[in-house]
Amino acid sequence: MKASWILASLIAVALSFSSAHAEDCAWRMAKPMPVAQSENSSAVIGDKWYIIGGINVPLTAPVGSVVVYDAKADSWSQVKDMPEPAHHTATVALDGKVYVFGGFVGTGGARQWQPIADAFSYDPKTDTWTKLAPMPTARGSAEAVALDGKIYVIGGAHTHDHDREMKEPLWAGVPNIVGTTVEEYDPATNTWRERAPMQTERNHFLAAAVNGEIYAIDGRIGLPFVTKSDVTDLVEAYNPKTDSWTFKSRSPTRRGGVSGAAYNGKIYVTGGEYQDPEGKRTFWAFESYDPATDTWQTLPHMQIARHGFVAGFIGNEFHVAGGSFQSDGMPGINAQMDTHEVFAVTK
Repeated sequence: MKASWILASLIAVALSFSSAHAEDCAWRMAKPMPVAQSENSSAVIGDKWYIIGGINVPLTAPVGSVVVYDAKADSWSQVKDMPEPAHHTATVALDGKVYVFGGFVGTGGARQWQPIADAFSYDPKTDTWTKLAPMPTARGSAEAVALDGKIYVIGGAHTHDHDREMKEPLWAGVPNIVGTTVEEYDPATNTWRERAPMQTERNHFLAAAVNGEIYAIDGRIGLPFVTKSDVTDLVEAYNPKTDSWTFKSRSPTRRGGVSGAAYNGKIYVTGGEYQDPEGKRTFWAFESYDPATDTWQTLPHMQIARHGFVAGFIGNEFHVAGGSFQSDGMPGINAQMDTHEVFAVTK
């Protein structure tokens, strides 16, 4: 009896290990990026994934490099640098071009967190950048979403003081604010207009469009810095036709510094970070949200927990790359990565 119980226990452990190993193997490691990067942004056009800017470690200054992953050739290359190096930019693809909005610039230290309103488009066909009309609100760590020919730049962080310029660095002794701002850009006319604000202030969050609406998921609230901010799990949806936001469900995981993308009517979100007095955390949880039913599904997690990274779909394959494998703020530790993982969505 005892021997059979031991055998049954060993089989259970083996099956558990096998299941966990199979779950891990749902993701495959792909060709790494040319350099380690974090706090960048990205957009997919066809079979190519454009990764924009980021932070240089250990100097923590903005970099302006643009690298491209070609899924057909399974190769990385570099194209023309950004006109203005920045990190925490908001990036989206529309009609064969990459649009980049805002972000933080500077020369290191406190000056690395100066929010900007500048906007640019990149044309892969000519490898050229064009400066666009600036955003009405300078900010970084916002999200850009394309829908019905327009681009919506949502949320983000900037300084706020009625007696000072809102473009001052966030660490310059002026009040910080995380915004609910929504501004709509029309590429056809190169103009902006203000739209209804979100109900929840957010930065370092995910926004994506499905079936004519834009969904904002997770993110930091209160302040833009992980050491001084809480996070939210609230999901809300924007309807451009009614210019209004509606609260939806809560996500399974409260976190900021997330990334993800929409595919086949669902939104996929993974990674992120959070800090409290008990510890610093990075996440590898991977979940999908179905707006049609307002429900969530837990999927096999990434192999490497990360935050401040980029993600996007090339066909049915969900790609993540770069970021940091630990939450920020440990002196002398460079946690930036060049790793690149892929998950194939089969349903």
